[in-house]
Amino acid sequence: MIFSKQSWSRLTASKHKLIFFSILGLNVLPNFAAQAQTYTLSSPDSNIEVELNFNQGLTYQVEVDDKLVISPSQLDLVVDKHPNLSANVKVVNTATESVDEWLAPEVKVKSAKIKNHYNQLELIFDNQYHVQFRAFNNGVAYRFKTNINQDIQVNQEIAEFNFAKNALVYYPQEEGFYSHNERSYLKKQLTDISTQDLASTPALVDSQGIKVLITETALEDYAGLWLLGNGKGLTGTFANYPLAKQALKPLVDRNEPITKRAAYIAKTQGKRDFPWRVLAIAENDGQLVTNQLTYQLAKPNQIGDTSWIKPGKVAWDWYNANNLFGVDFKAGVNTQTYKYYIDFASDYGLEYVILDEGWYPLGDLMGTVPDMDVPEIIAYAKSKNVDIILWTSWLTLRDQFEQAMDRFAELGAVGIKPDFFQRDDQQMVNFYWKIAKEAAKRHLLVDYHGSYKPAGLRRTYPNVISREGVKGLEWNKWSEDSTPEHNTTLPFIRMVAGPMDYTPGAMSNAVGPKAFEDIEYGGKAEDHQDFAIRFNRPMSQTTRVHQMAMLTVYESPLQMMADTPSRYRQENESASFMAKVPTVWDDTQVLHGKIGDYISVARLHANTWFIGTLNDENARELSLDLSFLTDGQTYQMTIFEDGINADRFAEDYKKRVIKVNKQSKLTMKLAPGGGYTARIEAL
Repeated sequence: MIFSKQSWSRLTASKHKLIFFSILGLNVLPNFAAQAQTYTLSSPDSNIEVELNFNQGLTYQVEVDDKLVISPSQLDLVVDKHPNLSANVKVVNTATESVDEWLAPEVKVKSAKIKNHYNQLELIFDNQYHVQFRAFNNGVAYRFKTNINQDIQVNQEIAEFNFAKNALVYYPQEEGFYSHNERSYLKKQLTDISTQDLASTPALVDSQGIKVLITETALEDYAGLWLLGNGKGLTGTFANYPLAKQALKPLVDRNEPITKRAAYIAKTQGKRDFPWRVLAIAENDGQLVTNQLTYQLAKPNQIGDTSWIKPGKVAWDWYNANNLFGVDFKAGVNTQTYKYYIDFASDYGLEYVILDEGWYPLGDLMGTVPDMDVPEIIAYAKSKNVDIILWTSWLTLRDQFEQAMDRFAELGAVGIKPDFFQRDDQQMVNFYWKIAKEAAKRHLLVDYHGSYKPAGLRRTYPNVISREGVKGLEWNKWSEDSTPEHNTTLPFIRMVAGPMDYTPGAMSNAVGPKAFEDIEYGGKAEDHQDFAIRFNRPMSQTTRVHQMAMLTVYESPLQMMADTPSRYRQENESASFMAKVPTVWDDTQVLHGKIGDYISVARLHANTWFIGTLNDENARELSLDLSFLTDGQTYQMTIFEDGINADRFAEDYKKRVIKVNKQSKLTMKLAPGGGYTARIEAL
């Protein structure tokens, strides 16, 4: 429901005055700004209410179940040489809309259809600003629209997210705007976050038991949203437009930090929609996992036919450093090694192989390295019903763009993996859009790495099939950051923004130091941990089954299997199960969820259900109720669970095959850093 707390008769009379004066051609408008104006907007189920107050500036606040969660927070857009909302402007009209529809995503990340149900209120100001608010049953979003008849310079955007009470924040703190956005989520009290503590988005606030995830979508021709503390909440901030850059050694083919920025965020068209500021709201943690507001609010598909876009799994080379064993050739970046990867992909039914860094001479995408016959590799892959995706540094791609994009297509590649962007200022955001558009023309998939979070581009260009912007499995190669706690945090924060190319599937597994803190052994945790940082032969800080379950829990329509094909063949039972896990889903149900502790989901693909459960460092048991199955149907359930000794030897697992039905109830026993996964097929 949408209404103004002014009387409807007065509001209607004011609208009539506006029409009357317009007809006369006079520049006289009724004085709406003579007193504070208040408007309210409710979600379709009435559980969320937004109150807007305009009085020499616009603020909003949000109540959830009659509990004030977001306290008055200012929003404004400061355009050069143009009055903003605090400059004695007036509301000249309002517009309302209610929408209840189903969306059918071209790439089914969470589900085959999405309920898009919201109420909208639009305030129209005499300075050619419009502000739209939408209230959903699971969140609130707002955006600016401008209707200015010339190009504009946006000097500042004010975006406050104040909270009624102190709160716990899962804060992806950054050192600066030049970043891969691969962060751990630091748990901080809201009042302890200073005006110097910069964070990327999404970030999650737990206030009075209500979870509020802050992110954005429909990010186009503008800079990305970041956050700072303000004492009572969080304030949006943005990387200003870059004016000067400097190639940074080593690896000058990819590192180009900004040395000077302009005094403005963006120069852009005066008639446009700005990005949506999104507040995804959940009263229990699991609701975050099924939230799809970043897709719902994004600009719809711009490429028409998408039948050529094929989700699938990838045999990936870089994580395992091209390490093969049991072969009669020297493994490395060479034709023989990639033919072995292709044979593995073909034997296990994987759709893709990536040629990561090294397939071209760094700095020259038109060149060829010794021992790599790329046309032969791609032709061989096609003969095996496998397709090839090519890695590229973003900077080399930018400098050789048209030639390189044409070469990718001429070679017969079906996708590209541009990497090391490390920025989301307006200039870089526009390059993302350029890549997506030109790739679509050539029927190329795009998997952005070294990237900012998903912010709507995946709906507009569905060939943008996945992206990084996540602290993933590869961090085990040089740190202890990819802990089970981190892994069980990601689905509730980063994954809410969109697909994440975490690259799961490690077969070398060990219990990390944090897990040992919770195991009753003598001595210190570090005396007992099996995990070791190894760059060329990396291992996970989880059990084997935790890694296997990631393929069901983590959403990525282009899902990597990160370990070496030699090890997968050696561990055929585990690899064969993972190879059959789909990468897109018709339905997703959250069975259990607690941020940083555990996550358990059931996902449906065609007629087969998959279960994925991840656990943190604490051993626990979770129930598994199969009441989501079809009544009267018997199923075969193939289960992989932590072995009885998985707390000591993380590769220990147990496989079971049982018959189940809708009435079946099971128990998942989870080791420290453990997991549980299953495939449920109708008989």
